[in-house]
Amino acid sequence: MIGEWLDIGPVMQIAPGHARTMPVQGGEEIAIFHTWEGHFYALVNKCPHKHGPLSQGIVHGTEVTCPLHSWKISLKTGEAQGDDKGCVPTIPIRVDAGRLYLLRSAVIGAKAPESAA
Repeated sequence: MIGEWLDIGPVMQIAPGHARTMPVQGGEEIAIFHTWEGHFYALVNKCPHKHGPLSQGIVHGTEVTCPLHSWKISLKTGEAQGDDKGCVPTIPIRVDAGRLYLLRSAVIGAKAPESAA
């Protein structure tokens, strides 16, 4: 896992239903989500609407609700749900031997979306 994947720590550092952030030098902050069902997802930590901090939103199922304007964002695809339009980049994440790994090339190349009107 060394090289291609970044070890970001143990799975137990993020409680179910919560998120943590990871700053990226020269890139966008990443939000790592742990769903109530035990799955992990990673997104750039900016809502496609007004760049609200998704890591501070409410996790429900495989979505997070932005804390600023209640946009629902798919944790699987990064797409805004319902009538809202926009997408936030997703970051490939793996769990191995109780540790979380992010794909290095995706973390370094992650860019936040432009604000929607």
